[in-house]
Amino acid sequence: MNYKIVRLNTSAKSDITSSVLIIYTGGTLGMAYDESGALVPFNFGQILEKVPSLTQMNIAITVISFPEPIDSSNVNMQHWVDMAYIIFENYDSYDGFVILHGTDTMAYSASMLSYMLQGLSKPVIFTGAQLPISAMRSDARENLMTSLEIATAKANGKPIVPEVCIFFNHMLLRGNRSKKVQSVHFDAFESENYPALAESGIVIDYNYAAIKPFEEGVKLRYSNKLNNHVVVVKLFPGITAEVLEACLSIKGLRGVILETYGSGNSPSEAWFLDILEKAVKRGLIILNVSQCNGGRVIQGRYQTSKDLLRIGILSGGDITTEAAVTKMMFILGNESSDAQIRRKLVMPIAGEMSLTGFA
Repeated sequence: MNYKIVRLNTSAKSDITSSVLIIYTGGTLGMAYDESGALVPFNFGQILEKVPSLTQMNIAITVISFPEPIDSSNVNMQHWVDMAYIIFENYDSYDGFVILHGTDTMAYSASMLSYMLQGLSKPVIFTGAQLPISAMRSDARENLMTSLEIATAKANGKPIVPEVCIFFNHMLLRGNRSKKVQSVHFDAFESENYPALAESGIVIDYNYAAIKPFEEGVKLRYSNKLNNHVVVVKLFPGITAEVLEACLSIKGLRGVILETYGSGNSPSEAWFLDILEKAVKRGLIILNVSQCNGGRVIQGRYQTSKDLLRIGILSGGDITTEAAVTKMMFILGNESSDAQIRRKLVMPIAGEMSLTGFA
């Protein structure tokens, strides 16, 4: 792929203290208005003109742009492979990484990269904007500046945040715990089941207890094996046997994310359970996640979820749908044994779910 590369030294007055690789995939942050008023991809060679405060940071910035910026609604597995590979190939050359990405699927991408980059010990910060960088009231400048600061932040010579995160509207969230919840306000993301990793105000206040600890001497491992033969089935009152059968009978289907009510509850009608049980017996891997933004699946708390447990449905605990879908794709791509797939789905592999509550 022919990436566009721009190198910037943000300060000519003092020694450069850190280096960051920015990966621009697309999204609102990297757009600007042209003379006709239309939005066009921003020329990152001019970023110091748009964000002059960057010159105070004393960091070397390299920008790698996708050949054609993508709307995040069009993100697919190849884009995840490209993002992860760029980080893997450049891992030893930079202190941290910032990925500029559209907000609509940012939580999916951040989740997937947290799985693909095992052994990560440097910051990978996803960020974006609700308004273009050239707009007067844009949130792009603050999101970009603070993301760069977090990507280079160290304590005792070690990165403070050695994991994949999303920074948006003053909040730093674990990427695979995040969910987009707003389309018209600046506070677009939340993490209901895990505390924020940091909050930016006059200073950046890090929640050290919630951040993944730095691991000395761990080698970064990169895997590009993914399997997207998965489907999300969202339950709703009135769902029919025909709809459920059609979803679970897709040719080549391997995994199902079953979005249930509350703490993992579902209809208790015989036809519903019979369809699911037959699907499990013919080898489908079904993971139960809650439709609620907060809380967790606890199979067995109520009779309706005891039936799911009995027929072999797996509990997703407090995982988000975004993290569950990408985790299913990742594990199906890297494991061939059903027993291993089922075991890894219900255990955290990148901090995406809690250890407790897996009935």
